[in-house]
Amino acid sequence: MSEQPTIRTIGELRASGHVYRSLREELRDNLLRILGGGESPWAGVHGFEDTVIPQFERVLIAGHDVVLLGERGQGKSRLLRTLPNLLDEWAPAVAGSELNEHPFTPVTDATRERIAEAGDDLPIVWLHRSERYVEKLSTPDTSVADIIGDVDPMRVAEGRRLSDSETIHYGLVPRANRGIVALNELPDLPERIQVALLNVMEERDIQIRGYVLRLPLDVLVVASANPEDYTNRGRIITPLKDRFGAEIRTHYPQSVDEEIAVVRQEANLTAEVPETVLEILARFTRELRDSTAVNQASGVSARFTIAGAETVAAAARRRATIHEGEDAVARFGDLHAAVEVLRGKIEFEAGEEGRENEILEHLLRIATVETVRAHFRGLDFGPLVDAFDGERTVSTGERITAADFLANLPELAESNLYEELAERLGAESDGERALAIELALEGLYLSRRLSKDRDAGETVYG
Repeated sequence: MSEQPTIRTIGELRASGHVYRSLREELRDNLLRILGGGESPWAGVHGFEDTVIPQFERVLIAGHDVVLLGERGQGKSRLLRTLPNLLDEWAPAVAGSELNEHPFTPVTDATRERIAEAGDDLPIVWLHRSERYVEKLSTPDTSVADIIGDVDPMRVAEGRRLSDSETIHYGLVPRANRGIVALNELPDLPERIQVALLNVMEERDIQIRGYVLRLPLDVLVVASANPEDYTNRGRIITPLKDRFGAEIRTHYPQSVDEEIAVVRQEANLTAEVPETVLEILARFTRELRDSTAVNQASGVSARFTIAGAETVAAAARRRATIHEGEDAVARFGDLHAAVEVLRGKIEFEAGEEGRENEILEHLLRIATVETVRAHFRGLDFGPLVDAFDGERTVSTGERITAADFLANLPELAESNLYEELAERLGAESDGERALAIELALEGLYLSRRLSKDRDAGETVYG
């Protein structure tokens, strides 16, 4: 945040050559300037570069209100929260104004009277761009007074008339004048409350208890909604949908790399989680989104992958704490810990009751096979398979350190397979090398070249 300007009166502001721009002009000009410089204002938004963002930019250039429509966990709120990046860092406002009025374009009679009385000496304040973005979670208990405003009985008791605009206690939307109002989960807003937004979005005025206040509000209304909300919990009323200039459909990350980028950005990892583990989690999430056993109307949120990565990291941290000298590095067996606790984040189809764990394990195996093929294609696993003579076994799991696992591996005569596996995954530490070999053993099991027995946190390959 830079230092705010030192200008403190309207006279100084006018002398500085400041030019008033409406909110939409400000957003449009700043967006075009950033795009013209070859930069992107959408920091932290992954997977929308070629789909949602171009549409979103066209909407802002056109100056339209917009609703983002998509399943949970697709990054709708994340995208909306980047909008303040397009505002001027500092914007002038009349000091003491409830509606953040610009000194050159007051919207209330009270402010006009103050300007007439004080002239160039009227004090101004500076609003940071972060103060010009307001977010509201639409809930059934939201009232018109919350969104638009209501008569303040205390002001009436002071002697003001009911028809006096000074008796009004303004709600969220008027107080966001010259800023952005984001309404999350808009269909959850009761229909009578949605009706109250009609004039705000079209005529740009507000009506409170029969009084029409001609306030030329300068606000941009953006909203998010889930598709199933139109038929299940609620809906966006047709007149309000018509007021939005655009409706943009969002989507989940369309590639494994985009899914991993989201996790790396959002997850709070308490241990090292190698890229390969995140890749398996990302592929696992994508398999869930394609599965007919999962309720796709509910969706599989990106939060599922994020929570999975955090759980895997926690399992690695726990193992490192229990076993002195162990590196806090996630390994393949830690993925099962994630699957066990993430089941509640998935909604299955009604006919799959009782098969939830079976479905999750099956899809995790598919994700593992795809990862093994992507990284180990072309390697000769014959020496490793031959090392298991029917009696030899290798154990791994949360009770076994990486060093112990590596020390108990069978020797491979005239083969550097272990080194090749580590090199393919860029493994350097014992934990990363153990992960590479565990993944190879799991791949051999899934291709039916080895057997596996897993019980009580220990996995035995043979």
